[in-house]
Amino acid sequence: MPNVFETLSNELYEELRLICRGPVHLRDDSSFLDYSTIFNGNVVSAAKAVVCPLDAEDVSKIVLFCGKHSLSPSVKAGGYGTAGWAIGGDIIIDLSKLVEIDIEVPKDDGSFTSLRDVASANSKGKMTLKISPANSSKRRREEDINLRHYDAASYAVASFLRGPPLSTDGPPPNFRRRLDGPQESSSSSAASLSLSPAPPGILGQSNSSSSDSGSGESWHSREQSSSTVDTTPSPSPAAFDSGSISTPANPFGYLDTPHNYPPAPPPTTLQSTYNSAPLLASWGPSSSSVFSNAPGSFLQTAVPVHAEPIHPHAFVTFGAGMRQKEIDTFTAKEKLEARYISGSGDGIPYHVPFAAHPVGSSIMLLGGFGFLSRLHGLSIDNLVEVEMVLADGRIVIVNENDYPDLWWALRGAGSCLGIATRYKAKAFPVPVVFAGNLLYRFNKATAPSLIKHFRDCVKGAPRELYANVLLTAGPAGKDSLMVVQMCYVGPKEKGQEYLAAISSWDGEKCLLNEVDEKSFLHQQDSVAQVLRGKAGRQWFIRSALISSLPDDIINETVMQFADTPVGCTWLFELAGGAISDFEDTCVPKSQREASFTIAALHQWEMEIDDDRCIDSAEEWIAGTLKPVHVGGPFPSFIGRHEPGERVQACFGENWSRLREIKGLYDPQNFFKNSFWPLDAAGELIEPQTHEPPTPEFLTTSVRGQKRKLFT
Repeated sequence: MPNVFETLSNELYEELRLICRGPVHLRDDSSFLDYSTIFNGNVVSAAKAVVCPLDAEDVSKIVLFCGKHSLSPSVKAGGYGTAGWAIGGDIIIDLSKLVEIDIEVPKDDGSFTSLRDVASANSKGKMTLKISPANSSKRRREEDINLRHYDAASYAVASFLRGPPLSTDGPPPNFRRRLDGPQESSSSSAASLSLSPAPPGILGQSNSSSSDSGSGESWHSREQSSSTVDTTPSPSPAAFDSGSISTPANPFGYLDTPHNYPPAPPPTTLQSTYNSAPLLASWGPSSSSVFSNAPGSFLQTAVPVHAEPIHPHAFVTFGAGMRQKEIDTFTAKEKLEARYISGSGDGIPYHVPFAAHPVGSSIMLLGGFGFLSRLHGLSIDNLVEVEMVLADGRIVIVNENDYPDLWWALRGAGSCLGIATRYKAKAFPVPVVFAGNLLYRFNKATAPSLIKHFRDCVKGAPRELYANVLLTAGPAGKDSLMVVQMCYVGPKEKGQEYLAAISSWDGEKCLLNEVDEKSFLHQQDSVAQVLRGKAGRQWFIRSALISSLPDDIINETVMQFADTPVGCTWLFELAGGAISDFEDTCVPKSQREASFTIAALHQWEMEIDDDRCIDSAEEWIAGTLKPVHVGGPFPSFIGRHEPGERVQACFGENWSRLREIKGLYDPQNFFKNSFWPLDAAGELIEPQTHEPPTPEFLTTSVRGQKRKLFT
């Protein structure tokens, strides 16, 4: 039977409309669907209305309204979460109008301007902040679409993924993926490589290199050489010299539709502004090393610039409606002054340590592991202050001195404790990064060797190095890929040493190596570019933190992945570094000391009925990897239908204290539309009871139950 949902009564609608300055949309409004839809097509909202507050005062009034009429609120903060809590309440509080942003340098004593001394952008006050041009009376659908263009990460990768199929010359891949069921497994005998540090003189391929060490000829070596971040439209495959290599595969051609991932647009004024000539910088005031990066295109004369940041960090204030990509774009434009040793420039960009694109502001409450985390910690570790509305309607400014217990708890579990409306976080100088992708064809006979090689290469890596390896499944008749991504936040010369070690793997020919200097803004798009996610598909995510990657688990992982259906991506990220430095949050030390973060990111079309889309993720994360689990995942990776025990495991030994603080600030579990796994009485609840339903023609499996598709 189709789902039937009620709308808010006219009486309550008028009351809500009068107390909130922002718009209110009922279920029969034309805009309701825009506001109540999330990235995961497997989730629908049963909400009675959507309200769009303009500031914390509006949010406070909405909270009191919901409490008065026994309505359950849920909070939508512009993110791309898959579980659906954001649209699970009777009233959706959409924070997309809270889009102020500003950046400031530290005061002489290192302090910052408190949020309590700065009026919000939509309020009357003496220090109103800058407002993003995205703020308008209509849903920011156009901005959402534009934010999902990821070609700027690498036009070489964009061209590769859109290219024609691989040449049929030579041996076929070991495994061809089908939709009609899993393949018969065969044993593999890939051996682990024992590595020693790469000699400084043996450098991996980059745009400025003339040879490719041990990985075959790389497509990126034929790309137009430029020392600036590329802002030109993506060249067609014909623009490259095919030479002696096969044409790369298009394993994700099934994602290309007239309405999905159009060709890279020409440079816009916005992009051109943000892609100005990169700087030559030293990494930190105490560092004596400097590296050069010639500005301009390959037709311009290189003019070395030597600079170093004046400020060790800055502070960025942003509203909860700001998406991470918007914040990165703003700070890339609003560069801060630098000390020039030679040459001149317009400053150095500073960036908040975020996860890779795309996420919303709530990552600041739930974890946030990304390219800068090994150097500067998780997103929650770089918060300095939060404006929050509590369950009783109070508006509070929370920091290490004010509400210290709430400050400890909100960094990791904030969405269960209140509604964050504004944030202030540290940002760090990132002139350019040495980063990019190495792409290989997936072969289950050789894939274990690559993962072991990767594991051994990054063992003991410095904090400046981020690295991951991912396996991503192609469609029927196409090749799956293995992708190694690295991002070295420091001098190119040092980064090349790690590239050399990683790219020395010769188990398969390297189809593309485009690692080079680029802006951090563009690097932030690199995971999404390879993942190529599409809104409206069914999504399922599972994650884990693990202590090690033993050979037997790697071997079993590859065999399991070989049987996953189209659209599945399994990710191994190097963890550690600065993450373990921070102890005063509810994310425990044990999780922070994990060696790797693991994620299964599965997407598939709404009409696909394949149990493996969910079961393969569960079997890998909860089964194969269980012997090396370190508690639960980071809270930002909690997905749909997570068992309550697994949510508790995210907080380990800190769970008891977190429960006490939840009871103090939200004793009635007013913010139940979150990952919080307990009811108001403190009892564990079934996950589907506090998540929104699926479309009427689908039922989603819950650990052991099979999915069924109804027509």
